[in-house]
Amino acid sequence: MSKQTERLLQNTFGFEPENSTHHFLVNIPRGQHDHVEISEHFTWDPVEGSSEVSYGSRSDGQIRVRLAHLKWEAIADELRAQFNRRLKKYGVKSGSWKIGPNLVRRELGKELVLLAWAIEDADPGLIPAAIANWRGLEPEERWWLYTQTAAATGHGLNDRGKGWRRAVRHALTENPVTDHFTTQTTLPEFYRRAAETPLFAALRETELNEE
Repeated sequence: MSKQTERLLQNTFGFEPENSTHHFLVNIPRGQHDHVEISEHFTWDPVEGSSEVSYGSRSDGQIRVRLAHLKWEAIADELRAQFNRRLKKYGVKSGSWKIGPNLVRRELGKELVLLAWAIEDADPGLIPAAIANWRGLEPEERWWLYTQTAAATGHGLNDRGKGWRRAVRHALTENPVTDHFTTQTTLPEFYRRAAETPLFAALRETELNEE
């Protein structure tokens, strides 16, 4: 293991490459006018670390979202608090956001990107509603919505504002905030119909088994 990868692994949100090399990378720039970039990686090298970020069609290292720094700051504390509560339940060391690359375990990364997709083109005033509605989703619902959206419109740059990405924004920012946001209450009709299919149940089971 190189000193660089050793340093990266000292502060992660649950990423343990010996258990799974699938992870997300959140690259936080120092400049307030630069964008936070979040990418999904399927491989990890003990010396080189994460695979190279892909801005093209390659799936490994695919850029999933570029988020304005101020919008990232609006969700960063909520993500950190929620993720660390979950990691505590897993018996895993908590993490914190830092300037530069941050490694996030796969299921938490999916949830992070889902929230980022919801706010990437939203009015900043709607971010609290997006956080509240995202918080109301069960983790399995977040995973399912991420998987469906990533399959259809998952490229961070080319698919911005299209199809499922646009639907995610509407679902999480334009629905009224409720105490318990679920696929049965406030998601659009096509989400509800899809959630009733065997695929949804199968995905929930697969994700739970991979934890």
